[in-house]
Amino acid sequence: MQRPLTMLCSAWLAASLHAAQPGSPAITTGTLLGEMADLERLARWPSPAYQTIQFSSFDRRSTTSDAPGWFSNADGFGREPVPGFMRVLRTPRGGQPGLYLVAAVKGPGAIVRGWSAGMRGLLRVVLDPGPDGAEQRQGTLVWQGPAYEFLARRSGQLAKQAGLELDAGDAFTQQDADYLPIPFARGLWVTWEGRLNELHFYHLQVRRYAEGTAVRTFDPKRDLREFEAPLRQAAQRLTQPAPQAAGEPVPFEGALEPGRSWAWSPDAKGPGAIRELKLRLEAEALDAAWRGCLWRIAFDGSQRPQVEAPVGDFFGSGPGVNPFSSLPFDVAPDGTMTCRFVMPYADSVRLELVNFTAGPVRLSGTVRLSPWTWDDRSLHFRAKWRADHDLLAGAGVIDLPCLVAIGQGVFAGCAAMIMNPSGVPTAGGNWWGEGDEKILVDGELTPSTFGTGSEDYFNYSWSRPDLFDHPYCGQPLDSGPDTAGYVSNHRFQIMDAIPFERSLAMFMELWSHNRTPALSYARLAYAYLRPGTVDDHRGLMPSDLRIPTLPLRLPVAAGGAAGARFHLIEQLRPEATAGTVQTVPSRLATRLRVTHWQAERGAKLKIAVPVDNDGPLALHLVAVHRPDGATVRVSWDGILLKPTAEGDTVRLRSAHQPRLLNVHFKPVDTRAGTRELALECVEPGTVGLDYLWIKKP
Repeated sequence: MQRPLTMLCSAWLAASLHAAQPGSPAITTGTLLGEMADLERLARWPSPAYQTIQFSSFDRRSTTSDAPGWFSNADGFGREPVPGFMRVLRTPRGGQPGLYLVAAVKGPGAIVRGWSAGMRGLLRVVLDPGPDGAEQRQGTLVWQGPAYEFLARRSGQLAKQAGLELDAGDAFTQQDADYLPIPFARGLWVTWEGRLNELHFYHLQVRRYAEGTAVRTFDPKRDLREFEAPLRQAAQRLTQPAPQAAGEPVPFEGALEPGRSWAWSPDAKGPGAIRELKLRLEAEALDAAWRGCLWRIAFDGSQRPQVEAPVGDFFGSGPGVNPFSSLPFDVAPDGTMTCRFVMPYADSVRLELVNFTAGPVRLSGTVRLSPWTWDDRSLHFRAKWRADHDLLAGAGVIDLPCLVAIGQGVFAGCAAMIMNPSGVPTAGGNWWGEGDEKILVDGELTPSTFGTGSEDYFNYSWSRPDLFDHPYCGQPLDSGPDTAGYVSNHRFQIMDAIPFERSLAMFMELWSHNRTPALSYARLAYAYLRPGTVDDHRGLMPSDLRIPTLPLRLPVAAGGAAGARFHLIEQLRPEATAGTVQTVPSRLATRLRVTHWQAERGAKLKIAVPVDNDGPLALHLVAVHRPDGATVRVSWDGILLKPTAEGDTVRLRSAHQPRLLNVHFKPVDTRAGTRELALECVEPGTVGLDYLWIKKP
C-alpha cells in the first residue's frame, strides 16, 4: 500500500537511523538475482537491513482499524470515491486521461514484486528521478508502456528489450505477478496515465535500504546482459530447487497408535541447521492422518514449539494429498512431503509427531543437517497453524489474525486452507476471499502492506478455480464447483520478505460474496523470529485438527448463476444403454451423493430435462472429475453441445484428487417441453453427476 507522503518521510527517517555497514559490497541486479532462491538468507537478520513496503490500489477510505471505512473495498474496479493512488498529478479534463502517482521512494531500494489483475493505461517507471519526478535530466526510464506488462510480465519484456532469449519457465512470472528485481540508488518514481473508470488493480512491492547503502541502479540496456549468468542460474534454482549446503540424509521412522507420540533429536548437541526434511505417512485414512497428526518442532529446548501445525498443512497441502512443487516445499503424488526452509538452532532441535486420529499411523523420513554459526543475527524458524471452524461468512467483514508477534523477525509467507460450503456454483457468488491482507510493522496504525483481495495476495486474480504451482505461490486444491468446497492457497515471501524490529501483525479479511454458514478458515504463517519473540499462538487442541465436512445444501441462483434453474440429476432418473447407474455418496456434492455411471465406450446416458420456455439457453453441468473419469460427448435433443473449452468432447478427469467442476456449454436454441440431455461415452471410465443448471445467456 502507499501511505501519505508525510508518513513515508517519517518512516524513512526512522529507517535511516540504521546506518549501512561501511565497505559492504554494492547491491546490484546480480546480487538480488542471487537472493531469489537463497533460503538460508531468511534465517539471519538481513544485512544490509531493509524495509519492505507495498504500494497498491487499496481503498483510500481505509485508514486505521477503529476509523470509518476500514473495510472499504473500492480498490481498482474503477470509479472509486477516492482514487487509489498516492496523489493526483493531473486531473482528467476534456476526455483526456488523468495522471496519478503510483509510487515514490527517496533513497536506495529495489522493486521486488509487481502484480496486477489487468491494469490498463500507461505506466512510467523512473529510477533515480529528480525532485517530484523531474527525470528528464538525471533519471533512468526503465518502462513506459502498458501497466500490466510491467507489473505482471516485466521479466520477459525487459529480457526481450535487452536482446536475450530467456526461457525461464515460471521462475520470475508467477500467475499475475513478476519477481524480476530492479534496484535503484537514489529513488523511484512511478506514474500511471489512465482513466479511473477502467480497471487499475495493482501491487508494487519495494525494499527500502538505509541511506548510505551502496546500490547500483538497474540499467535496462546493460544489466540483464551483464548478469545473464546469475539470471539463468536463478531461473534454474527456482524451478529445480535443492537444499543448500546439506549433509547426508539421516533416516528416521516410527509407528504411532492413537493418542501416542513419536520424537527424534540428533545425537550431537551444539549449533546446527536443518536444511531439508522429508516425511511420509502411512494410514488407512490418509487424509485424516495428514490433518489429525500434529507436527511440532522445538528449537533450543523451547517448551512452546516454534512449529506447531497439522503435518499436511505445514507442508502446504491441506486437507489431503494435493501435489505441488515450490521453492521451500514439495508434495509428491505418493504423499512424500519435502521442506527446504532452513531451520537453525543454537544447541538442540526436537521433531515430534502426535497422533490424534482414531487409527494407527506409520511415519518415515529423512533429515539433512549442517553446521551453523549461531550469532546475534540468527533467527528461529516459526510456523504455527490456527483454524476458525463454523464461521458465518457474509454476516459482516472481519479481520482474521494470521500472526501477531512482538519482537524482531522476518515474515516469510502465509498459507490458507478454506472449506467454503456455498451452494452458488460460480465464483461470482460463492467467492470467500474478497477481503484484503493487512500487515502492520513496528507499531504502525495504517498498514505498510494493504492488499486488494485474498487471491491478489496469493498472486492470482478474479477468484480463479484453476490449480497451479510456482516457486513462490500455488493453489494445489480447489474441489469446486469454482471456488466452493475445499481450497488451499499459499505464498512464500522470499524476495518480498518483511523484516520487523519491534512487532508485526498480519491479518486477512474474511469477506464473502454471500451469507455462508459453517465456513472454515485455517491459516499458517511462516516467519523467522529472534529467540524471546512473543506471538499470539494459543496452542492446538485435538478438536482443531479435523477436516470440516461439507454440509447438505441446495444450489443457489446467485452471482454468475443468478436467474438459473437447477435440476438435480438424481431426481431426473437418468437411464443408460449400458453400464451401471446408481446413486453413491460424495463428500463434495450438494446433496452429498451423486449419480454414478460406469460408462462403457459407445454407451449413452439419457436424461429427460423439463424446459419452461422457448428460446436460447446456456447449459452448465456440475460433474465429478477424477483420475479414472470418462470422456464423453454431450448432446441436447440430438444436437452436439459445444463446450466453452476447446474441442467437442468433455474429459471428466483430474490428475489427483476428485473435483466437482462446472462443464459450461455454448448457448443452444431450444423449445419448451421435455428435452433430452445425452452423454455418449468416448473413453470408458467413471461419470459422476450432481446437477444441471440452465439460464438465459
